[in-house]
Amino acid sequence: MNESETEADPLDDFEAKQLTFNGRTKRVFVAGKGPAVIVMAEMPGIYPLVARFARWVRDDGFTVWMPDLFGRAGAPITIGYALGSMARGCISREFRAFAANASSPVTQWLRALAAHAHPLSGGKGVGAIGMCFTGNFALSMMLEPTMLAPVLSQPSLPLGQKGGMHIAPDELARVKERMEREDLNVLAYRFAGDSFCRAERFAAYQEALGDRFVGRVLPDSAANPNAMMKNPHSVVTAHLIDEAGQPTVKARDEILAFFHQRLDA
Repeated sequence: MNESETEADPLDDFEAKQLTFNGRTKRVFVAGKGPAVIVMAEMPGIYPLVARFARWVRDDGFTVWMPDLFGRAGAPITIGYALGSMARGCISREFRAFAANASSPVTQWLRALAAHAHPLSGGKGVGAIGMCFTGNFALSMMLEPTMLAPVLSQPSLPLGQKGGMHIAPDELARVKERMEREDLNVLAYRFAGDSFCRAERFAAYQEALGDRFVGRVLPDSAANPNAMMKNPHSVVTAHLIDEAGQPTVKARDEILAFFHQRLDA
């Protein structure tokens, strides 16, 4: 098990802001200088390895905006905590975890966050990365004009539908039209044997978006064997092997380069 999975993170190098959009208030952890990148946590929430990734983004020259969407921010992973957070997320009306061809209502709040963050952070626009439960959200966020660099890391919704896409068809059509018009694309990552994000999901996005969808599939052998979850899944967090030359580190660096390419003034 990764030591940093089991130790709490005080997140005291982030500023906690209470932000209200569309009548809903959420806490957002903010740190850094440079163009805005919205980092959306995977289940069970902003645990220490999600915060580690956010710090990599911050230290590479971006302002991180990390919304607290579920779980207990900074808490380490335990099996009970993870199962409880997942159960609450699955029944939440904000996420519609089992709905194919539908977008989570929370993406409207996240689009408003992107619009808020852009003028405060500067740059050409905003980037975003979703992971696992939030993995699809960055694509729906492309309906916000300031969003220029979406990354889907092991997008796992809708649950139980291996080829399902968690975005409404009309939104998907508008996103594709925008990508074609503005010459944009979306990066996506998964492990080959991931049982939550299957090959069929990437194939569905590829069919819908064509060459605007840039999917990367990492071999299972690239996943950190010491992670609590043995299913190879979390590309930039729990299953990342923080050593030079590792495929997961190359994926992280490609994501950072993508943000620079799209967002730097």
